[in-house]
Amino acid sequence: MKVNIADAILALEPTAQFSVTSEDLDKIEWFSDDVTQPSKSAIQTKLDELQAVEDANQYQRDRAVEYPNIADQLDMLWHAIEDGDFTNTKMKNTDFYTKLKEVKDDNPKG
Repeated sequence: MKVNIADAILALEPTAQFSVTSEDLDKIEWFSDDVTQPSKSAIQTKLDELQAVEDANQYQRDRAVEYPNIADQLDMLWHAIEDGDFTNTKMKNTDFYTKLKEVKDDNPKG
């Protein structure tokens, strides 16, 4: 997901009132007289910082849509326990473990 100028401004000045009509730092219209307007370089630095965090956490968003829903995960876990497969050796052969491991392997942390 791409972070935008408004995200950066609000991270720097949460109460700022402004309008951004493009991704051009020269096209910001300020409405807040009581808030110190961040410099263009401060906005760009914050924009880069927020984008780096967003990019580093992409794996979390990718995993979230790939995991089985919680009800299915709990059902798989229940069956693993019911079948006596809840020991360290056997657990890695259960659907519960293999499904979640597949998602993690397909979407590694940064």
